[in-house]
Amino acid sequence: MRWTIDRTEDGGLSPGPARRVAVTVAVSWVISVLWTSMGAAGRSFAAVYDVGPGRAMATPNDVPWERLQPGDRVRIHRRAEPYRCKWVLCCRGTAEQPIVVEGVADAKGRWPVISGREATTRVALDFWGEERGVVKIGGANRPADREPAHIVLRRLEIRDALPEYVFFGRRGIARYRRNAAAVFVEKGRWIVIEECTLTNCGNGLFVGPQSADVVVQGCRIYGNGIGGSIYEHNVYTECDRITFQGNWLGPLRPGCRGNNLKDRSAGLVVRYNWIEGGNRQLDLVEPEEGGHLLARPYYRRTHVYGNVLVERDGDGNDQMVHYGGDNGDEDTYRKGRLLFYHNTVVSLRRGRTTAFRLSTNAESVDCVNNVFWCASNDGRLALLESAGHVRLLRNWLPEGTSASSERLRGSVIGRETCLWGRRPGFTGQGAMAWRLARNSPCVDAGYPLPSTLQGAFAVTHEFRLPAGVRPRRFVGRPDLGAFEFSDVTVSTGMRRGTDAGDHDE
Repeated sequence: MRWTIDRTEDGGLSPGPARRVAVTVAVSWVISVLWTSMGAAGRSFAAVYDVGPGRAMATPNDVPWERLQPGDRVRIHRRAEPYRCKWVLCCRGTAEQPIVVEGVADAKGRWPVISGREATTRVALDFWGEERGVVKIGGANRPADREPAHIVLRRLEIRDALPEYVFFGRRGIARYRRNAAAVFVEKGRWIVIEECTLTNCGNGLFVGPQSADVVVQGCRIYGNGIGGSIYEHNVYTECDRITFQGNWLGPLRPGCRGNNLKDRSAGLVVRYNWIEGGNRQLDLVEPEEGGHLLARPYYRRTHVYGNVLVERDGDGNDQMVHYGGDNGDEDTYRKGRLLFYHNTVVSLRRGRTTAFRLSTNAESVDCVNNVFWCASNDGRLALLESAGHVRLLRNWLPEGTSASSERLRGSVIGRETCLWGRRPGFTGQGAMAWRLARNSPCVDAGYPLPSTLQGAFAVTHEFRLPAGVRPRRFVGRPDLGAFEFSDVTVSTGMRRGTDAGDHDE
């Protein structure tokens, strides 16, 4: 499957003639949904391993992880107590027959829980980095070390990898490191992590620079981090092509100062997510160990669209999105374009909020069809901290929005294309309060997206609770923000603007 990016001669958002650059991206929506549908259809697997009460395999430690083959499926059934097991996946499926590790819910729809607290490992496995995660992908002595590929991990709650917890490893009792993750992808290609809950760890998800072509979709990732530390996050990734879609990324553990989603990847796509809390909601900076990522043709273009970003009062930094770098070596900074469109950006902070911090004047944001709103009466919005360039095209902005929070060293253009007001017209009720009401000035107010943001990067879906997506139905001109107004919710027939309508089918 190939995604294509239309670049104009200056790399910008002009809808005029474009030269076409084909970029192979192995993490498309179509591929990941196809894998899911194949599993749901019950296609033929080489082997099915059922784990749980009353089954031949009582715990995940009974699964022969060391010899999984293409098409194998491991089904872990819910039980009342967590499974206190940890393992490594160092196996290779194929595109037609991925290896699937999945949870099976109980009658109440609850997924099985995998806890790293006092967890044990199957004796046939021997892998390094045990202290870095509960479920690890890649990097082992037994089975033999190789690049994992075509693996699907889904419908599991994976938790409890903190320094105060112990596990039983290959050298006896050990403790987790501060940066331990619920899922630690040391290396692998064509990895899908979907509908998982990752919580109560240093990092919820950690993906290392030897990895490529990763999709994270429909997950709930929250309650991670280390108290007082800025170095652990809900999500921390450095990857060659990675897509986040339809995830609910919630607040970190109390007292933790990390970011919600921190990424150092090339080929990053963040779409249709709800991202709430953290020092910053998005911290998108340069590779730290993956120097090869700097040479990728897609390193300097990042797509962020269809998301809800919520800044809570008192959550660390007043900047919501950081794009550029943080190691001091500006030669490695992203120095490209952040394509930021059809997002709903809400600040609940008292006092000033800064939408974007760009590290240098070589970074820029193309900001199209978004809604920005500060809920507090004394809330003030600045588009930039000081450096970088923002090109605005038809956003809704609060009255009094300033170009920058400090002395402007970059530029903000296109303010005349935007709508300005006191309130954008949200429904203001229910779990999805940031949807548009019928009388919102943001309804039918958007501009058609330019050719650079069509094709693989067109807005086709919107977030739905508790995690996931549903089709976005455009009628007439597009609405501003992450949601399209409709008199009825998609698929349910329920009227919009009620608690029932704001919950999902």
